[in-house]
Amino acid sequence: MEKPSVKCALLATMIAKHKRGTPIAEDALLNLSAIDDDYPTAREVYADLRSEPYITYRGNRGIELDVTNFAELADVLHDECGWEAWEIDSRLKHYEGIEDHDWA
Repeated sequence: MEKPSVKCALLATMIAKHKRGTPIAEDALLNLSAIDDDYPTAREVYADLRSEPYITYRGNRGIELDVTNFAELADVLHDECGWEAWEIDSRLKHYEGIEDHDWA
């Protein structure tokens, strides 16, 4: 089995720990994620994630998933992380439009 990219590892952790209105700080996210010891790369990826449309940046409090843009997150999980539609459906609990999602 192929090791997930740092981005995919961070997103998987964010999804697992997702609680609406509860951002996760950078150090906490990096410590919880399966990134081995690749902290410099993970910090760069974290900084990049802050500007993604499916992420809300809360300053010093950290980042959280933006439930209003789960369609874009689903595309990233499917296309970049190799997640299957059923896995996305089972893990993105607040994605209301999954039954109409175009997986092309």
